[in-house]
Amino acid sequence: MIRAVPSRRHTIADDLRRQIATGHFKAGERLPSEAQLATRYEVSTPTLRSALALLQGEGLVENIHGSGNFVRHPLRRITYVGGGAAPYAHTGTAGPLRLTVRTTNVQAHGHLTTLLHVPFGSPLTEFHCLSHQGKSPHGLARIYVPRDLVPADLAEESPEALTTRLAELRPPLAEVQERLSARLPTSEEATTLRIGTSLAVLSITRVATDTTGRAVEAALLVLPGDRSDALFTVRPPTKERTSKK
Repeated sequence: MIRAVPSRRHTIADDLRRQIATGHFKAGERLPSEAQLATRYEVSTPTLRSALALLQGEGLVENIHGSGNFVRHPLRRITYVGGGAAPYAHTGTAGPLRLTVRTTNVQAHGHLTTLLHVPFGSPLTEFHCLSHQGKSPHGLARIYVPRDLVPADLAEESPEALTTRLAELRPPLAEVQERLSARLPTSEEATTLRIGTSLAVLSITRVATDTTGRAVEAALLVLPGDRSDALFTVRPPTKERTSKK
């Protein structure tokens, strides 16, 4: 029986993984530079980076641009709650994540015209929401709302206040449709979330429609697959409810 010989990148990843597990490299600590590690393991820089990519994909190491590679703190898992009033709703045992919101005026383009059923170039407001656990990014949401449904004096507010103000300007929601898929992140998403490009993400596209049939919100959420779950609760009609129809 012929046994496969581990590649150099797997051997290096195994050794670094062991050092992290034993506490030689502690959570939050910066690893030696790539040049130092390449010299230590007597490999080329591309091979060393390939080994680090394995650890980044596992969520053990994160690369911070311009600063180096750091051992991640234990990842906190969050659960996206489907059908909620807020597209960035999530739960966790360690309290709420810190959320930053950036507001920008944009024009409808590409798939946004299809999601919101508006002509190309229609005025929209984009809410760029990034959640953090400590200093580490945890999840990304880009929310698009027709401009006429957004207060002219809208300031940078908390997510709760933002949701309340937007709800006051529109009829009640009649339907929330959410589509889930697993895919690899774009290079921009990987950079924003500080994850490897080989780590799958949970991609959620959410469209909310009001009682007049108008699409009043489209949200594009990206959650790293190593720390995210999605929960959807369905309550089938009971016999009592059925008999009343």
